[in-house]
Amino acid sequence: MRGITPYLQVKSAGEAIAWYVRVFAATEVRARLVAPDGTCMNAEIEIEGTRLMLADEMPRIGSTSPETLAGTSVVLDLHVAEADVVFRKALEAGATEIYPLADQFYGDRAGRVRDPFGHHWIIATRLREVPEAEMVAAFKAMFEDA
Repeated sequence: MRGITPYLQVKSAGEAIAWYVRVFAATEVRARLVAPDGTCMNAEIEIEGTRLMLADEMPRIGSTSPETLAGTSVVLDLHVAEADVVFRKALEAGATEIYPLADQFYGDRAGRVRDPFGHHWIIATRLREVPEAEMVAAFKAMFEDA
């Protein structure tokens, strides 16, 4: 395997996987590796063609979940066919809205949620391709009155 694969640390890998299956239509692609004490050391899922790895947090080796950290520095950007449907499903399943779903200047309909495990997700659907000059001009215009 080559490339970068996000590796999420959570307090309960089994619950997180079930949530991602229900909300994002994830599929579990490999057998979970679970230690005798019940700690999930590794699990792999796929969402919209992208593989993610998950494990229960293990603070003793520095692997902590966003819940333990009381925040996260990573945002996962998930593009789906129908952002409105997936965004609503996430909220109904216990996600917290960070910013609402709206048409964005860069061509996506996008909003951001925090899942019940502390991870942030931008849920988006591409509405149109925006020429770079138009996107940069729209971005600059957002700050003109600031």
